[in-house]
Amino acid sequence: MTSGRPSIKALLSSGEKSYSFEFFPPKTPQGAVNLWRSIRELEALRPSFVSVTYGAGGSTRDTTVDIVERVATDTTLMPVAHFTAVNHSVGELRQLIGRFASVGVTNILALRGDPPGDPMGEWIKHEQGLEYADELVGLIKSCGDFNVGVAAFPYKHPRSPDIESDTRRFVQKCRAGADYAITQMFFRAEDYFRLRDRVSALGCDVPILPGIMPVTRLSTIERSEQLSGAPFPADLAERFHAVGDDPEAVRRLGIEHCAELCQELLDQGAPGIHFITMNSSTATREVYGLLGAKAAVTA
Repeated sequence: MTSGRPSIKALLSSGEKSYSFEFFPPKTPQGAVNLWRSIRELEALRPSFVSVTYGAGGSTRDTTVDIVERVATDTTLMPVAHFTAVNHSVGELRQLIGRFASVGVTNILALRGDPPGDPMGEWIKHEQGLEYADELVGLIKSCGDFNVGVAAFPYKHPRSPDIESDTRRFVQKCRAGADYAITQMFFRAEDYFRLRDRVSALGCDVPILPGIMPVTRLSTIERSEQLSGAPFPADLAERFHAVGDDPEAVRRLGIEHCAELCQELLDQGAPGIHFITMNSSTATREVYGLLGAKAAVTA
């Protein structure tokens, strides 16, 4: 159950490093088996929280809610529900927020979301809905005592015209009531530090958790821009392609690089690490072990 657990805001305010894991709703029965196996394996590590994503256009809404409810009621984990404004009226959003609250889920990641079908297609506001993520933050906060997170973009949101306006939009979400943020995935520590500095320069001190995913196959590099909104670093890609004919070497390099990246982030003041698992626990557990994170996580 989630009762008795500190809020994410309280955890990050304490200075304790946060270690968390992100899952996505499965599309097949076997995918569901794999998801719950990974959740049970990672539960033993006692992470700070786990999050469940929400498909483009709200396409996985019911599955997301079902998974979050089960995590809240059937495990010792604290769930965070990803939640988007796409294709939802304000009334529907309020109803879903109430459903989360009814099972003790008080942690929500508020996202504007991508259009269904084509994530980079035209974004069309629901005629009875919301336009921006800061409005969603405000709505959630108005519905009760919720801990609300938002997304941050080390490079910038693909729809933002430039980094400066993207940073201002992020700060606007924070001032609407966001308690913390989680970044899109990135692969160089300096990208996170530049984001943190830009946000700090505008007087915003909301903690930003780095979103990190280990590269375990070359296809991840090829999909990087689609997944993160930015190209994969060329120098790092060269290192992976140099061992590209050996899948095990690619995987080993990915785990080593991920552990080094995480350690640099933690050493330089990142409040924790949010692992993007792709519903497989093996690689992230290996990185976690290399960090020696187990001793740092609260029982």
